Amino acid sequence: MVMNLLSRSQPDFPPVERALTDPNGLLAVGGTLDAEWLTMAYRRGIFPWFDDDRSPILWWCPDPRTVLMPDRIRITRSLAKRLRNGGFTVTMDRAFPDVIGGCADERSRRGDHAGGGTWITPGMAGAYTDLHERGLAHSVEVWLPEAHGLRLVGGLYGVSLGRMFFGESMFSRVPDASKVALCHLGRQLVAWDFWLIDCQIANPHLTSLGAVDVPRAEFIELVERNAHQPTRQGPWVLDGFPPESWQRSEPDR
Repeated sequence: MVMNLLSRSQPDFPPVERALTDPNGLLAVGGTLDAEWLTMAYRRGIFPWFDDDRSPILWWCPDPRTVLMPDRIRITRSLAKRLRNGGFTVTMDRAFPDVIGGCADERSRRGDHAGGGTWITPGMAGAYTDLHERGLAHSVEVWLPEAHGLRLVGGLYGVSLGRMFFGESMFSRVPDASKVALCHLGRQLVAWDFWLIDCQIANPHLTSLGAVDVPRAEFIELVERNAHQPTRQGPWVLDGFPPESWQRSEPDR
C-alpha cells in the first residue's frame, strides 16, 4: 500500500482503512502539528506519534484499538487502599504544562515506547498546550503535601471531544500516582456520561487496569457517532470523591 502524504495547506486525512498493517496503523505522513490538525485527527480516531520535531509528522490509527470503559477500571485491593489512605489531593486542569512536562520526563528517562507513545517533543507539547488553552485538552494532577504546599507526584493528560476522552500519556513520581489519576478521571467521566477512554495501543500497565482491544472498525463507528455529541469544553473541575468511597472492584470473569 502506498503511504499517504499530507499537504500543509489544510487539515485532512485519508480514510483510516488505508492505514498500513506493518507498521500497524501508520496512516499518513506530513501535515502540521497544531490545534486545528489535532482536533480534526481526533474527530476521526487518528493520533500523532513520532520521535523528533525535525522528523516528519506520523499519523496513526491502529487495528485493534485499545480502550477503557470509565466504569470498568480495575481497582485492586492495594490500589483501593492507596486511594483511601495515600494522602493524595487530585485536581483537574490546574497544571497542564507541568503534567505534560512530567510525562515527557518519564518517557525520556525510560527511553522506550511504553504507554502507547513515544517521546513528547517540544513541538508536540506546545500543540497540546494550545489545545488545552482552547478547552479541548485536559489534565488530571495528583499531589502530595510537603512543607511549603503541594508537590506534583503524578498525572495524565488527553483530549476530550463529545463523550470520548482520548488519553495521551501519564506519569508517576511515587507508586500508583498515575493509577490514582486514572481512577479519578474514570469516576468523573462516568458522572458526565462519557462512553470510553481511548488508550490507543495496549501495554501491560493499561491491561492490568482493565483496558481491552476492540476492532478498529468498531472503534471508528463509535467515533463517528461521537461526532454528533456535545463537547464539554474546559476548564474541567473534579467533583471530588470521599476517600472512603473507593473500594476494590472485581475484574470481569
